[in-house]
Amino acid sequence: MSVTPDWFILIMGLTGGLAIFLLGMDRTVSGLKGIAGNRLRWILSHLTGNRWFGAATGAGITAIIQSSSITTVVVVGLVSAKAMNLTQSVGVIFGANVGTTITAQIIAFKVTKYALAAVAIGFAIEFFSRSELVERIGRAVMGLGLVFFGMSVMGLAMQPLTEYQPFLDAMAAISNVWIGVLIGAVFTALIQSSSATTAIVIAMAATNLISLDLAIALVLGANVGTSVTAQLAAIGKPVEAKRVAMVHTLFNVIGVLIWIPFVPFLASVAIRLSPVGDVARQVAWAHTVFNVANLLLFIWFTKWFAKAATYLVKDRAAAETPVIEARYLSPDLLATPSIALDRARMEIARMGTRVRDMVIAGVPAAISGTETELAAVEASDDEVDELHGQIVTYLGRISERDITREQTEELLGLLEAAGDIEAIGDAVETNLVSSGRRRVAAGLVISPSTVDVINGIATEVTMAVDIAVGAVGRGSPEAARRAIEMKPEITARTSDAIQYQLERLTVDEPDRIEAYRIEADIIEDLKRIYYYAKRAARVGVPEERPTEPSE
Repeated sequence: MSVTPDWFILIMGLTGGLAIFLLGMDRTVSGLKGIAGNRLRWILSHLTGNRWFGAATGAGITAIIQSSSITTVVVVGLVSAKAMNLTQSVGVIFGANVGTTITAQIIAFKVTKYALAAVAIGFAIEFFSRSELVERIGRAVMGLGLVFFGMSVMGLAMQPLTEYQPFLDAMAAISNVWIGVLIGAVFTALIQSSSATTAIVIAMAATNLISLDLAIALVLGANVGTSVTAQLAAIGKPVEAKRVAMVHTLFNVIGVLIWIPFVPFLASVAIRLSPVGDVARQVAWAHTVFNVANLLLFIWFTKWFAKAATYLVKDRAAAETPVIEARYLSPDLLATPSIALDRARMEIARMGTRVRDMVIAGVPAAISGTETELAAVEASDDEVDELHGQIVTYLGRISERDITREQTEELLGLLEAAGDIEAIGDAVETNLVSSGRRRVAAGLVISPSTVDVINGIATEVTMAVDIAVGAVGRGSPEAARRAIEMKPEITARTSDAIQYQLERLTVDEPDRIEAYRIEADIIEDLKRIYYYAKRAARVGVPEERPTEPSE
């Protein structure tokens, strides 16, 4: 006799269990990402050139952070920031789908009875830990316990359905694999988590509410539904980012379409790979075999996928743009602070190259340039100011994230370094240009010998600026020390120049006093520029950061 379940209790248990599951996934991702975050920077920058390395990178990162959607969103951000090209991203996306099968394999093991123990242990580790690393490990353990507990709650909530004949008849009536795929895709698109869909499917299969074939169809649909996340992440992003999302969608949709006729075969393979009667493990193995087979099939066509995405997502029509836009500061990377800080360094270095060019153009303009040349140097500081504003805003957004003490120190150092480099631009715009205009207004011509003296200092200072900018951009202690160690040479040159200027005061030339003042101001401006360059190198590179107030 069919027993009608209490629908309120059933829905409350199912939605509550799903909420606990998603909360656990979020805490697990947060903890694992905090542990692995600093390594992701190196991995993503070094292991994506080859298609196999790219696939391995995508699989490894997704296995660590337990979410192919997050991996794809990060890849969208990297492509937007031009830290990775479209072809490189294809292999990573393929691998991410394999990495997410680890979640299904973990869920399939009957570990739900230990769920609350993991929650308790993880909470104790996080609560009592004095180490940030250990605290994040505790968070990940607690999150994993919540994942299993959420599954247990969902399984218990659905138990009454095993005795409710209308539901069993409805499930039995879904014999069409296409309908199963559609249901899985729509449900995953709504909750934005293929892992959650897979967990519910495994729970239903384990209680014999659905057949293995229908379970596999639902899981295949989840692979299609998860591509919606990538499409949402690409909204408002550059064309390259939209193409990454298109690659993800093409891979999942084409892969599912190929496998739909072979669902019975996939089920038979899963049965052979799993213990007898363990339907949960069979679903997990079907998910793994499907994704690994697709990777091995499509990995040879990465360039084709890139070309297809380029064809489907057209370039935008040319539009008016601001004076300058940040190239590396992608909002999508804020979720991974270590990578976001790395991109901020790159943007600071980009701003620094413009400042260096200002120094290179500003010195000759101040010494012998026309009003037009001085105005051009002055105008070039607009780009520097704009970039500086965007960098400061981006660093501020990173500071709002859950970052470690080391990342906080790095952020503060980058903030100071960006300010020092911007101050060099201001020194050129305000001081050097002002000295040049005074020279033009007075109709003065600086003597060739004095020009040689000033150019000698300018060459050293420009080199110091270049080295300091490179030190900040690469986070290189060696380059920072080189910039700092240039101080004696620049001090000696400026001292010699001042002595030379004093000797020149006795020369019988018209307007000698006014010329002396302008020349001395230019030399002082160059000293100030070096001070800011040296300071940027010291505060922008962690190992060189001063522990006491700078000079």
